[in-house]
Amino acid sequence: MKLSINGLHKAFESRIRLGIMSALAVNDRLDFNTLKEYLEVTDGNLASHLKALEKEEFIGVEKSFVGRKPNTRYFMTKEGRIAFEDHLKVLEKLIKSQK
Repeated sequence: MKLSINGLHKAFESRIRLGIMSALAVNDRLDFNTLKEYLEVTDGNLASHLKALEKEEFIGVEKSFVGRKPNTRYFMTKEGRIAFEDHLKVLEKLIKSQK
């Protein structure tokens, strides 16, 4: 049986990007430190993956201050939600085809 992976989105190949999108799929907004703790990654690693998803316009960014400290929060865009759900559907179909 042939496996079709044509519908998988390249932006979600990384386990970290997949984790970011999964976390944002079930939370309206998450700040940088919360994502870092969830995914157990370094600041630089997380920042590079967030930037890649932002470049694809799959996530949005809100910057504010909490007291005097900067706070950066991320959310999934409409386009990001559609792309991520499509990616998950292809994965599910791929898994089901192997049963």
